Amino acid sequence: MRLTAKQISWLKVLLHLAGVLPLIWLFWAVSHGAFSADPAKDIQHFTGRMALKFLLATLLVSPLARYAKQPLLIRTRRLLGLWCFAWATIHLTSYALLELGINNLALLGRELVTRPYLTLGILSWLILLALAVTSTQYAQRKLGRRWQLLHNVVYLVAILAPVHYLWSVKILSPQPVIYALLALVLLAWRYKKFRQWLR
Repeated sequence: MRLTAKQISWLKVLLHLAGVLPLIWLFWAVSHGAFSADPAKDIQHFTGRMALKFLLATLLVSPLARYAKQPLLIRTRRLLGLWCFAWATIHLTSYALLELGINNLALLGRELVTRPYLTLGILSWLILLALAVTSTQYAQRKLGRRWQLLHNVVYLVAILAPVHYLWSVKILSPQPVIYALLALVLLAWRYKKFRQWLR
């Protein structure tokens, strides 16, 4: 049974809730002191994981739509991608404000260049920014064939972002490894596409 357009609309509502509710919880947790002795790190990791979750969900849409024979699922991909960018922006903002402080934002550029994991993070964010700006139908029509080429760069983010997470933790834990493995699985799912590119 294929999903209808109305069911996809309700699914989009649920996906929006999946993006908004964790943000509401984050504000509640900050105001109630629900984090550890280092709340800045907790907030950064939480927002980064949310961005990764939406990135993985975005990558899951195409193969799921194909193999489950649910073509209308493609309509949720843009929404998921925009939420990925939103959480990545919150993640970057939390680092700039909580780690460096509002009076030391001049250090941000130096930090991004001198720390490799931060370099990967800002590269991922810049790519997501480009994809978010060009996610409209107008941009798709304007760019033509180049639009698909540009949006294929999301596969690079699927490599850079998990490595950024792995490098950012001082003690290696299962969580960043799991995210990296999930990203590898979703990329491996597209091996036919990558093989065509190599040809």
